[in-house]
Amino acid sequence: MTAAEAARFPATSPRTLRGQPLLVWECPGEWLAVSSGSYGGGLGTRRWVLNATVPSGYDRPDPAAHVAEMADELGLEGPGTGLLTAVDVRHEVTAAEAGVRASVTTGVGYPVWAAHDAADTSHLVRGYTPGTINAVCFLPVRLSESALVNLVATVAEAKAQALLEAGVAGTGTCTDATVVLCPPDGEPEPYGGPRSVIGAPLARVVHRAVSEGLRVTNPRHG
Repeated sequence: MTAAEAARFPATSPRTLRGQPLLVWECPGEWLAVSSGSYGGGLGTRRWVLNATVPSGYDRPDPAAHVAEMADELGLEGPGTGLLTAVDVRHEVTAAEAGVRASVTTGVGYPVWAAHDAADTSHLVRGYTPGTINAVCFLPVRLSESALVNLVATVAEAKAQALLEAGVAGTGTCTDATVVLCPPDGEPEPYGGPRSVIGAPLARVVHRAVSEGLRVTNPRHG
């Protein structure tokens, strides 16, 4: 990654709001993003990302509205996307390689297998449960929209590999969330799979960040 590219990368900004820790990234302009976040999900341009800790037992039925309230209190302007988690985001782990960066908060108190027995309803989400593995990923170059979508799958595969290697009985949690952002200009990279130019280093940094996050003894807040 060149110095110019590094200067464009949003820095992680740890903050506290009403006693709860959160992380904020503000982009230099509007970056192209794909997000599964409760607020600002989908594909489009985003100016900021928020990953906020909420209390265990969080039961607000309107998480998107909650994120919007926090963004307003923080003075975040323009389109953004937000994630919620019961994990203390101060345990966030960042890994980087070849200009690709992933910031991951990891907690697996309630892991699930993606393809579970249909007769087993114990892992079904009722209402909203704050996710426990949130990944916010930044790329140094523009990617096509299809490649960005593919990168979400690459993140999921790398996460599942880290969980398997750590002996966690599951591929993730019911409400994991992922955000991938890239600059809006330049010739787009066409592919995002785990053997592509950008997908390969992204898979490795997500794997490293999740693996390190799994070693945190008690990641929940409070």
